[in-house]
Amino acid sequence: MHRLLPLLPAVPLLGAALLVAGGRHLPRPVAEAFGCLAAATTAALAIVLLPHSSPALVEWVGGWFPKGGESVGIVLIGDGPSLGMAALVSLLTLAALAYSWHYFDEPPRGHAGTFPALILLFQGGMCGFAVAGDLFNAFVFFELMSAVAYALTGYRIDEAKAVQGALSFALVNSLGAYFMLMGIALLYARTGELAMAKIAEGLNAAAGHHGPDALTLTAFVLVLTGLLVKAAAVPFQFWLPDAHAVAPTPVCMLLSGVMVELGVYGVWRVYGTVFSGPGGLPAADVTRTLVVLGVLTGAVGAVMCWYQRHIKRLLAFSTIAHTGLFLIAVGVLKAEADDGAALYILGHAGVKAALFACAGILLDRYGTVDEFSLHGRARHLRGVGAIFAVAGLALAGLPPFGTGLGKAVSEEAVGAPLTVVYVAASALTGAAVLRVAARVFLGLGPRPEEREGEEREEDKTSGADEEPETRQRLVRVPRTMGTVPAVLLAAALAVGVVPGFAGLVGHAVDEAGTWGVFSSVHWTATGVLLDLLSTLLAVGLALVAVTRPGLLSAPEWALPLRRLQSGHVGDYVAWLLVGTTLLGALALPAVLR
Repeated sequence: MHRLLPLLPAVPLLGAALLVAGGRHLPRPVAEAFGCLAAATTAALAIVLLPHSSPALVEWVGGWFPKGGESVGIVLIGDGPSLGMAALVSLLTLAALAYSWHYFDEPPRGHAGTFPALILLFQGGMCGFAVAGDLFNAFVFFELMSAVAYALTGYRIDEAKAVQGALSFALVNSLGAYFMLMGIALLYARTGELAMAKIAEGLNAAAGHHGPDALTLTAFVLVLTGLLVKAAAVPFQFWLPDAHAVAPTPVCMLLSGVMVELGVYGVWRVYGTVFSGPGGLPAADVTRTLVVLGVLTGAVGAVMCWYQRHIKRLLAFSTIAHTGLFLIAVGVLKAEADDGAALYILGHAGVKAALFACAGILLDRYGTVDEFSLHGRARHLRGVGAIFAVAGLALAGLPPFGTGLGKAVSEEAVGAPLTVVYVAASALTGAAVLRVAARVFLGLGPRPEEREGEEREEDKTSGADEEPETRQRLVRVPRTMGTVPAVLLAAALAVGVVPGFAGLVGHAVDEAGTWGVFSSVHWTATGVLLDLLSTLLAVGLALVAVTRPGLLSAPEWALPLRRLQSGHVGDYVAWLLVGTTLLGALALPAVLR
C-alpha cells in the first residue's frame, strides 16, 4: 500500500495538467466535472489508505532508499494524521468545486479548465505537504500551495483590490517561506540530512549531553516562522483578512477551512519529529513559545472578529482566533491536547467552510457583505439563515458538534487558566456570527448607524462596495450553492456524534505522536458544561449587540488595534520581523541554561 502514497499529490497535479492541456477544447460542464472527479479520487485514495496507516506507511520515491544510514531521496509518510489531513484537504476541495459549479461570470475566454485546474494544483500542494517526510520537499509543496493560493486570491484580476490583497498575501508568505528555507539550510549544514527523522538523529548526535546550541535555536525559529505565517498566528496574521476579503468564495473555503490548519499541522509535525529529542529544544521552552503565541492569537483574533462589519473579514478573524486555540493545544505537548486539536480542526473545517459558502450567497444575491447594509434584507433566505445561525452556534462550541468535542477535550488537557481563553474566544467569535445572523436574516434590532468618524475608517473594509462573483445577482440560490454548506455543517456534526470516530482520530494522533501515551477521547460532563457556557455567552452577547448596540460598540482602546490592519505590505513585513524576534526571545532560554 505504501507505493500508493505518491498518488495523493500526483492525482490532482495530473488532473490539473490535463485540464490545462485540454481546457481549450472542453465545454465548461465537462471541465468542472473532471475537476470534481480528480478531487474525489484523491479523497477516496486517502480514505482507503487510512486503515493501513498503523504502522506508518513509508515510501522512498523512485527507490532512493537510505544506504549506510545516509539518505538523499524523497520520503513520504502515511500515518494517521498525514493521511487524515490529505483526506480533509481532498474532501474540502471537492466541496469547493461543487459549490463553484457554474459559479463565476465566465472562465477565461476559451479555457474552461483554468479555475478547476488551479484548485487541483492547490489540492496537490496541500496533499504533498501533508505527507512529506523530509523538510525540503515539505518546503517545495509549501511553495506550490502558496503560489497557487496567490493566483486564486487575485483570480478577479480586473479588480484593484483583488490584486492588492494577492500581492500582500504573496509578499508576506514568500518571506515566511524564505525564512523556512534558511532554517532548513542550517539543519542540513549541521546534519547533512533532509528527512525529518534523520535530522533529529543528527541533532541528537551533534548535541551529545550539551543540549541545543544557537544554530539549532535559529533553525527552529526560522522554520517555525514560515509555518506560523501560513497559520496566520499573531503577529504574522495581517495578510489573512485582506486575502479573504478579495478571494473568491470557494477559495476562502479552502484558505480558512484547511490551508491555515496545515500551518498548525506543520508546527506539530516538525517539532514532534525534528526538535523534540535531546538535540532539539526543551519541552518547557517550546510550550512557553507556542502557548504565548496561541493566547495572543486567540485574543487578538476574537476582539478583531467582534468589531468587523465586513462579513468575510469577520470570518477571517474568527479563523485567526481559532488558530490561537489550536496552537495552545499543540503547545502544551500532551497527547490528549493533540487529540483535541485534531478533532477541533476537523469540526472547524466544516463549520468555517459552510459559513463562507453562506457569505458567498449573500454577496452574489445582494452585491454586498456589509452587515449594516444587509440589515433585514435576507429574511426570505430561510435555509441559508438557518445554516448560518447553526454554524455560529457550532463555532461557539455547541454540543454535539465536532468543534464542541475538540474544544472540550482540549480544555481538559490545557488546564483551568487556559480554558478561560477557549471559552472567551469561542463565545466572542460565535457571538459575532450570531449577531450577523440576527441582523441580516431576521432583521432584529435597530438598523446599525455609522458613528461619527467611523465611516471614514470603515469605508474600505465595510464590504458595502463588493461586486458579485456571478454574471448577475442571484434571484434564486442554485441547488449546489445551497446544498454544499448544509453537507459541510452535517459533516462537522458527524465528527462529534458518530460512535467511535473520535476514538479512532485520537488513537491515530497518539500513535503518530512522540509522547508515548494513548489518551481516551470522549465527551465529559465538564466538557459539555463548558461548551454550553460558551454557547450561552455567545447567544447573550449577540442579543445585547442587536438590541442595545451602543453597549458593545468599539471602545477607544480597540481602535489602534484595528488600525494595525493598515493594508500596507511594508507594515506587514515589519510585523513579520517583530514576530520572528518574539519567537527567538521566547525560545532563547533553551540555549542559555
